[in-house]
Amino acid sequence: MSHAWGYAASNGPDKWATNFPIADGPRQSPIDILPAQCDYDGDLKPLCLKYDPSTSMDILNNGHSFQVTFLDDADSSTLTNGPISGTYRLKQFHFHWGASDLKGSEHTVCGTMYPAELHLVHWNTKYPSFGDAASKPDGLAVVGVFLKIGAANAALQKLLDAFDAIQAKGKQTTFPNFDPATLLPGSLDYWTYDGSLTTPPLLESVTWIVCKEPISVSTEQMAKFRCLLFSGEGETTCCMMDNYRPPQPLKGRKVRSSFQ
Repeated sequence: MSHAWGYAASNGPDKWATNFPIADGPRQSPIDILPAQCDYDGDLKPLCLKYDPSTSMDILNNGHSFQVTFLDDADSSTLTNGPISGTYRLKQFHFHWGASDLKGSEHTVCGTMYPAELHLVHWNTKYPSFGDAASKPDGLAVVGVFLKIGAANAALQKLLDAFDAIQAKGKQTTFPNFDPATLLPGSLDYWTYDGSLTTPPLLESVTWIVCKEPISVSTEQMAKFRCLLFSGEGETTCCMMDNYRPPQPLKGRKVRSSFQ
């Protein structure tokens, strides 16, 4: 059964538990990362992200964010090592952002928000499909990357240039030959913990890998994010912003770091 959910006062994150009781579960995401309380784990391996631009398919406004989707059956865009075992395949990436440059990320660091956060969503190929993996405790691995105000980002601009075609909810267009690696920071030092999807159905199936180093985005580029619409064509115009879930209780979970 599908339920209408969103980020408005009437259907926002504080209402999600009504239809998705797991919202109060033991491994919900995002969280506030407190570096002083994280455990350095020398056994954590460096991330190995191998992305093939030819697997990039399309870009979609789904009414909650925009996402770029990748070929389901391609073994050439993968995540290995880091805190996971086996091979995880890239399914899609999307962003969360705020109404101003002062807030917008889902994860926070010592309570501080970034203007936006990128999520690269991968699924464990030991399961037959993304849908099957999404319900398993080790089914998904999401790499989170913070966006910080600074110089204009050429890789992000390629995404923004497609926004005119996907301004309204439900709009979609082809988006070939995009390399997600261009959105990664120079350092892949990371924090990791066991968590969940940050949107309904909030399944507790995600190994979170949050990069310490942000990538840059200009104020002008962030403004373009907020020109997308939650609303569909013919509906009352509603600009897409503040599409993030606040940090959830840690509930005894350990957060590990790949760096000291």
